[in-house]
Amino acid sequence: MQVNLYGIQLAQLYQPDLNMQRTPRILWADDEIDLLKPHVLFLESKGFHVTGVNSGVEALDLFATEVFDLVFLDEQMPGLNGLETLQRMKEQRPHLPVIMITKSEEEQIMEEAIGSKISDYLIKPVNPNQILLSIKKNLDERRLVSEKAMTDYQREFREISMQLMGRLNAADWASIYQRLVYWKLELESSQDEGMKDILEMQFKDANRQFAKFYEQEYPEWMAGPDDDSPTLSHRLLPERLPPVLERTKDGRPVFLVVIDNLRLDQWRMIEPLLLDKYRVTRNDSYFSILPTATQYARNALFAGLSPAEIARVYPQHWVGEEEEGSKNRHEKELFQAMLKRIGFEGKSDYHKITNLAAGRKLVEQFHQLKGNDLTALVYNFVDMLSHARTEMEVLKELADDEAAYRSLTHSWFEHSALKEMLDKMAEWNARVIITTDHGTIRVSNPVQVKGERTTNSNLRYKVGRNLGYNAKDVFEVRDPEKIGLPRPHVSSSYIFSREDDFLVYPNKFHHFAQYFSDTFQHGGISLEEVIIPWIELETN
Repeated sequence: MQVNLYGIQLAQLYQPDLNMQRTPRILWADDEIDLLKPHVLFLESKGFHVTGVNSGVEALDLFATEVFDLVFLDEQMPGLNGLETLQRMKEQRPHLPVIMITKSEEEQIMEEAIGSKISDYLIKPVNPNQILLSIKKNLDERRLVSEKAMTDYQREFREISMQLMGRLNAADWASIYQRLVYWKLELESSQDEGMKDILEMQFKDANRQFAKFYEQEYPEWMAGPDDDSPTLSHRLLPERLPPVLERTKDGRPVFLVVIDNLRLDQWRMIEPLLLDKYRVTRNDSYFSILPTATQYARNALFAGLSPAEIARVYPQHWVGEEEEGSKNRHEKELFQAMLKRIGFEGKSDYHKITNLAAGRKLVEQFHQLKGNDLTALVYNFVDMLSHARTEMEVLKELADDEAAYRSLTHSWFEHSALKEMLDKMAEWNARVIITTDHGTIRVSNPVQVKGERTTNSNLRYKVGRNLGYNAKDVFEVRDPEKIGLPRPHVSSSYIFSREDDFLVYPNKFHHFAQYFSDTFQHGGISLEEVIIPWIELETN
């Protein structure tokens, strides 16, 4: 059976065109390059383009102006030797395969070369077949892995497409989202842009259908959970924290780490940085409430109550849309009240990190947390990154697409105070939970709405009186209490954008539509915003 979606039959999906494949380019630096002419001719007969140079300096000059797929370096060149040349090349292109060739078998030189992340190590004299085998191992392995990923995704494409045509529950959607994120990361290094486009279209189709599902089911989920309901923000900690806390009787502390605005794909990027000290014992997800914004979702998470319940039970701790100041300034009080309700009697603490200085300070004082049974840490960097990317041109250039945005998150985490704290937690043999309050989506489609001056500024949802909009463009909620939201005024209603839409006022519509297009926003309904990670870690 052929699946025909998006105007494409799977049998017609991109097959490699051998006539269009680029000739692999090899740079070979050796002070005896003239004596290696037979090896060069052999490689060229096998379809490679080889450029030979006599020194590390010449190699770096060419390296700065031309693109090569692989480099051979002689370790014992005069002047700039192979190891020094290797180090400078890796600073520019850390993932480029470099093969070291040397007459020396000294263990120290081998260890230094391997530590500099060479791809292979050959001892002179080398024969042509040795060289060819090393090239194929380093170039063809990446190609074969990429081709296998594309073949596997074609099979997954069919399965996911058929599944999207059926009736799905919340668990099905969580599984589909996990699979789509997996393939987005797997195909990221593929050169087949056509396959990436197919995945992007399937992601869009999934988001379109998920929005319909979410809008239909959400009021019933908020009214009360049943067997098919997902865990929602305000039920998360009361449901999942007690089993973890029960194990604190052995004296090991628990850390609840909430990284604001962390998407599943971003978690996948930082996860490998923790696996030298931790193992994942639970890889799960939960669904954010609406709006998928910090004021609502994170307050609900820490309170164990819906926003409407917080406003009713703890009016002194609820900060409305029209009030000044931080909307989450009472999280600690809400967290302590929730722990009391679930019967936790141990020693607990709460810390929020909103800037680098606060993170460094907590690292210095981290030893003071060792006596706690439970510590909650809120880290705001990822949320700040998404907002800063909207406002700062330099960050737009650094993170000009989703892959770069993930890479920036990885780089931040690798050198962050949070990573240092997690290392310290591992030293204490702590149990660690990593989660978030909501995700974010890259928006591209402006939708016009109208509102009074007091209407909130978020681009993914609006709350207020006399909102003007096309009902087909948004998920409208005229009775907020039915979905657990406070009503600021008697006539207040909420609207939520779907998929990659964002809400723009008529005044200077084109200016703001252009300004905010291709930015990361949250507050609405999408797989990326709603389905978010819950990870439990144990030390190795």
